Amino acid sequence: MGTVTVAVAQGRPVPPDPVDEEAVMTTTKTYTVTGMTCSHCVGSVSAEVGRLPGVSDVRVDLATGAVTVTSDQPVDDEAVAAAVDEAGYEVAK
Repeated sequence: MGTVTVAVAQGRPVPPDPVDEEAVMTTTKTYTVTGMTCSHCVGSVSAEVGRLPGVSDVRVDLATGAVTVTSDQPVDDEAVAAAVDEAGYEVAK
């Protein structure tokens, strides 16, 4: 059997911290984008992908072309590719 630990404050049990629903329900996926050469490119891709429904964060690594998308639900790969295309770049196949 496992061990249960209960925190006590002034002689009374302290309830455990509630589960952070937002942290539990997020998904992260990384795409490789070709053609980016500068910070303007990074900003364009970030802005377009960031407009997709459910996307909460977009991180772009210019040196590698990695675009990491965090969302509250899985994002359709074709929608990401279309957003990247709208910014003027292409998701590597």
